[in-house]
Amino acid sequence: MIFIQRGLPFLLLGCACLVQSLSAQTYQLDFRITSSNNVSTIYWMGGASYLLVLQTTTDLSPAATWTNLATDQQFVSLNSFPATGGYAVYTTNQVLHHLTTNTLTYEAAFGLPVTNQQQFFRLSPPRPIPACCFAVFYNGLLEFSQCPTMVLNGRVHAEGPVYVGTTALLTFNAPVTMTSTLSAPLVDGLSPNWTPSDPGTWNATFNGGPGYITNTSSIGIPGLSRTNYHFLIEVPPASEPPLSPTGQLRLFNQAQMILLVTNDINGATNPMVSLQIQAGIHGAVPANDPLPAILYYTNASPGLLRSNLSFLSLTNTTFDQREGKTNIFTQLDIGKFANWIATNLTVQAKLPAVNNQYPTILYVADRRNVNVKQLASVRLVNGAQLPANNNLGFTVATMNPLYILANYNTQTASSAANASASTANTTYTVPAALMSDSLTILSPNWSDDQGYAAYDNSQSKFDAADMTINAAIITGSVASTGNSGTNFSGGIHNLSRLLEDWSAKNLWLNTSFIRLWDSNLATNQFRNPQGFNPIPVNPYYNPPTRHYSFDLNYLDPAKIPPGMPSLYLGY
Repeated sequence: MIFIQRGLPFLLLGCACLVQSLSAQTYQLDFRITSSNNVSTIYWMGGASYLLVLQTTTDLSPAATWTNLATDQQFVSLNSFPATGGYAVYTTNQVLHHLTTNTLTYEAAFGLPVTNQQQFFRLSPPRPIPACCFAVFYNGLLEFSQCPTMVLNGRVHAEGPVYVGTTALLTFNAPVTMTSTLSAPLVDGLSPNWTPSDPGTWNATFNGGPGYITNTSSIGIPGLSRTNYHFLIEVPPASEPPLSPTGQLRLFNQAQMILLVTNDINGATNPMVSLQIQAGIHGAVPANDPLPAILYYTNASPGLLRSNLSFLSLTNTTFDQREGKTNIFTQLDIGKFANWIATNLTVQAKLPAVNNQYPTILYVADRRNVNVKQLASVRLVNGAQLPANNNLGFTVATMNPLYILANYNTQTASSAANASASTANTTYTVPAALMSDSLTILSPNWSDDQGYAAYDNSQSKFDAADMTINAAIITGSVASTGNSGTNFSGGIHNLSRLLEDWSAKNLWLNTSFIRLWDSNLATNQFRNPQGFNPIPVNPYYNPPTRHYSFDLNYLDPAKIPPGMPSLYLGY
């Protein structure tokens, strides 16, 4: 037995070699292999104190590619996120094992066909999982209750329970895991549309391998409380260094461009605008740039913005019928923004495209003082084609409620207009993410005037139009507080909010749904559509035909959107 760095004993059995890799422990771990009936079974000690990944390779050269096979203790399929050289599969079984110390732990086992090819195996700590590698990741209760027809082709996980039960069809084609239980209670004031005690009435099909697993270990961000994930999109305090462990996680510090809108310090009529342009140096977050370029405008009138920041408008307003507040928008025209960054001398001096440097993350915060009847918000318009940046991708992050008006990321410079609209085909897109306190979708038919009128789906002015968004969505919601029709979250299908009459219209979301926090600013409870029974008070929308699809591009490491948080097993 030979020991190398971090205690790596080698064990040779026939054509297979076992390489045990684990941080120093106070005891020796079993790691063995047996062969029977043309199946080799690898066993290793496990337990709640650590999570390990079984990996294999055919040689031990420094350039060897290790392929994930299975995980200990977590017992979930990892085939929805990439591992170097391959994809993980499900651990087949687990048995109780008595250590020589007479304590109890678990032994995990993984079977694979016998081969004449030399193979080496090792145990490794789990690698980070980009959050968008889940079709759905929920920090909290995940409700599919009363959802429309949905087919989920990616992995689903909830840090909490999962509710199913629908009169439509709900299909999971990859494993569903949760740290709590699976059930189908009657929520949202529903009369019995299924029998909670009879899974055969839930209209939920689990095709994954395994179908679902309850009471799993957590998946999260190391060192952070799950109640504080919202800090990822907040403006950091001045006392927090960008290179601190928490500072490096903030989107504010990861962004190459930071747009801040505040009240003017001199009391002028118009706001004050700061646009900071910064570059990551030697792998550090861009906010550590010692010499950022800062464009700074006091009393930023519409005329001044047209001359200097042509993509920015600060005078648009509407009324959000769900929130019952007037939106005060920081509005960005993404098409104009793309042209501006490609030609602006300040941007090109700090982030020269000729050196393959681009703003891949734009952080926006509207911090104007507003009264209790107003909501400082961010809105993106004209976003069908995102900024060209050698396909590195483009993420917008904000601490505010975010509104998307019309198609988003549906074409590229090499495609026809809206080539990836109204389809699950995301060929003509770039890696993109939208990160916000909440997310509201406004169709191409939206007019700010209609926000001020009481919603009525019998009036054509509230009619929506078909729309497509191709981006991972990281946002918050107002959690359910009970089972009545007035304290329901709206479920996964209403994570992205709507304000129009979408009847007979189509909404395409090719995405990954990632709910990491409770909304801090957009906090009014979901209300059911007009015509729902029981009758909702002050309804504000009617639902579309939803086409929600997991974008399989996110399983390609080269297509992970910029700034995507990483999750780890066991946290």
